[in-house]
Amino acid sequence: MRSPREVVESVPRGPAVVVGAISGSQFVNHAYLVLLPPILTVLATDFEVTLATLGVVLGVQGLTNTLFQLPFGYLADSYDRTLALAVSSFVGAAGVLVVAAAPSFAWLVVGQAIIGIGVAGHHPAHYPLLADATPDGLRGRAYSVYGVGGSLGFAAAPTIITVTIGVPGLTWRHAVGSIGVVGLLYAVAVTALFATSVDDEITRPNVDRTAGERADASLADRLRAELRSLVAAPGILALAALALLASTANWGLTSYAVVFLTDAYGVPLDLANFTLTGIFLVGAVAIVLGGDLTDRFAPGPVIVASFAGLTLLVGLIAARLVPALAAVGLFLLVGGVRSLSGPARDALSERLSATGSVGRSFAIITVGIMLGSAVAPPLFGVLIERSGVGVAFGAVAAVAGLATLLTVGVVTTYADEGTTATAAD
Repeated sequence: MRSPREVVESVPRGPAVVVGAISGSQFVNHAYLVLLPPILTVLATDFEVTLATLGVVLGVQGLTNTLFQLPFGYLADSYDRTLALAVSSFVGAAGVLVVAAAPSFAWLVVGQAIIGIGVAGHHPAHYPLLADATPDGLRGRAYSVYGVGGSLGFAAAPTIITVTIGVPGLTWRHAVGSIGVVGLLYAVAVTALFATSVDDEITRPNVDRTAGERADASLADRLRAELRSLVAAPGILALAALALLASTANWGLTSYAVVFLTDAYGVPLDLANFTLTGIFLVGAVAIVLGGDLTDRFAPGPVIVASFAGLTLLVGLIAARLVPALAAVGLFLLVGGVRSLSGPARDALSERLSATGSVGRSFAIITVGIMLGSAVAPPLFGVLIERSGVGVAFGAVAAVAGLATLLTVGVVTTYADEGTTATAAD
């Protein structure tokens, strides 16, 4: 298995700059997505709210993220990818700083909503840039490097927060604020890089606007054009449905892994937070393997194996038949198994996308992902409050099982179509 460094070195210099910069942006955005799970119990005390209420707050971020996916996809595909990247980067960082300074629970909600708007733009901007910058034969590996950036971002936030709040005189606000400042500085750097140093062939839209997408077209005409493009892409819609189920299971596990370990097994909070970090670090390694397997074989089998493994492992966790140390190990294994599918899903998504619509296609799929992130925290938060963590994680396993079944259907129906499309290109 190749290391992330070896994968990057296999990409020519020009594409490597784009892949590296976009992977850094992915790192920052993913750190934003997991600011609250490591400190849910602390926030519940500070703001005098329940875990179920905080689950709704997590869902707010997912909801605004969902609502702004297609607008950012339209901006990236029809106008300017650098602009989409810049707006996403600066708005996301601003939201994190609002959360850090939130004087009340209401402002915490506002900050989460702003983060969701900002993060909404990163996939619609990132994927077209990666697709146009990377040769076909290296696409899966490029996506795996990109996925590593995201996994490391997920891992960094719990670590930074845990270490910071362990320092006398520092609180979760200092930790979140430091992440926001880093994100703001990166927004400046990555925007300047793409505005001045990346070829226009990569940053500009691939196709001219159609009649329904003219600059002077009415909103109704644009909406009709978007609906026509959706109906014409059933494979992308199927992947979006799969993403919804997979995301619901994944975000249920991510949001409450710390709560599960502390409540069900009595694991100390710092160890539980480091376990959450470990989940993403193991996932980062597994993404590299997933990218290599995707390039060597095909996306379909990799996706099926990943979700079948996720179902089995989460079921074992929910059953609580193992000691605490073994439960920690199972969580780490889940991090690896679930991450194998990332590059494979991305590669299949690109193959099923119509020419010039990669940004919108990934925006549609990300709608499914973010709907899952909006639904999972309140849903499983309520289950934890009413029935306990065991029942909640049993529900996570059930959703993962449904995702596995849908994966088989999607791969069976659309995998050949994706291969044909790639050959035609």
